Amino acid sequence: MNTPDSTKHPCFNIAVKGECGRIHLPVAPKCNIMCNYCNRKYDCMNESRPGVTSAVLKPHQAVEYLARVLEKEPRVTVVGIAGPGDPFANSEETLETLRLIRERFPQMLFCLSSNGLGVPAHLDRLKDLGVTHMTITVNAVDPEIGKEFYSWVRDGKKIYRGLDAAKLMWRRQEAAIRGLKQRGITVKVNTIVTPGVNDQHVEAIAAKMRELDVDLLNCMPLYPTAETIFEDVREPSKEELERIRTMAEVYLPQMRHCKRCRADAVGLLDQDKSPEFASCLSACSKTLPPMRTEDRPYVAVASMEGVLINQHLGEAPSLQIWGRENGRYTMLEVRTAPPKGGAANRWYALADLLKDCRAVLVSGVGDTPMAILSEEGVTPLEMSGFIQEGLEAVYATGNITAFKRRREGKACKTMACTGDGGGCG
Repeated sequence: MNTPDSTKHPCFNIAVKGECGRIHLPVAPKCNIMCNYCNRKYDCMNESRPGVTSAVLKPHQAVEYLARVLEKEPRVTVVGIAGPGDPFANSEETLETLRLIRERFPQMLFCLSSNGLGVPAHLDRLKDLGVTHMTITVNAVDPEIGKEFYSWVRDGKKIYRGLDAAKLMWRRQEAAIRGLKQRGITVKVNTIVTPGVNDQHVEAIAAKMRELDVDLLNCMPLYPTAETIFEDVREPSKEELERIRTMAEVYLPQMRHCKRCRADAVGLLDQDKSPEFASCLSACSKTLPPMRTEDRPYVAVASMEGVLINQHLGEAPSLQIWGRENGRYTMLEVRTAPPKGGAANRWYALADLLKDCRAVLVSGVGDTPMAILSEEGVTPLEMSGFIQEGLEAVYATGNITAFKRRREGKACKTMACTGDGGGCG
């Protein structure tokens, strides 16, 4: 197995930022906290900030996407996971992605960016998987200041707010940093410099980070984002930020070349290619995992006459169950769908009804059933056309791009901009 060269991380080693690139794999959509400056609602290819991505990938899709990117951009040396939520609010997906990539691309550096809340529970696993670099966002080491940053913090099934939330966050962040350093992992801390909130507190943060043996401090300017509590808080000026960095540099080395990367950033720091690879990312997000016939051998179909995929999932009173035997597709039975009503319980009941199906082919599906069925292992696929063609795409190729109907994205319409990627061939 190749040993990753830790000097080839452009965020931690500015000397290689023109020759070594990174790829952020957006496999972590959920978040366990709500920061007052964060809004992951919008996606614009012309916007570069954390929490933004044009698609979300499953672990097997992330490996395929990485392989395609490396064919065209072999300078990528770092695999990062930075959202669009938090890697450890999606720990299973994050760790499985790392495992699969380590098997196929052992030379890659691993770098995760987290708020720190869920990190302590996975420290040994991170070490075992060969994670070399971690970034933890710490906006305060005083909970009285920290409470201004969080609307809520969720630990398991319990929700914390106010001072209790801030106390929990700092306790976990400190434990995460100590644990990472004890395991020989290089740690960078990001601090969002927020005028009137923590701009006078950065020195205390820097001093504490030095005490914890942090390697690098990145004082990032607040990015005022629409529809957040901090949307009217101004961004610190370049002069203010440089003054703060110079002060903090007494305690720790400063990162001054940060690009506030998207959750799907790819390429060199100064030559981000996420727009170029957008259609490639989208295509990979539509691929299905290798067929496991022993677990989920069938595919459900919403069809009015048994020839076309032409019913919305929410309107289908029943679903046809199709299978493949000796290369031929056969409709095996019809199952009655759960009755309308019942909110989320309806979709959990449907997932149980389809527990032997790997996918359900529909003409349309709402966001709630899409999320619930996907989490339960039944992938809803919005398609149009003949059932046989859809089944061929699912069973034979695992890629339904040619048939999949495009869902309307939540682009940043208020910015009056559009973006289109060139794909990966």
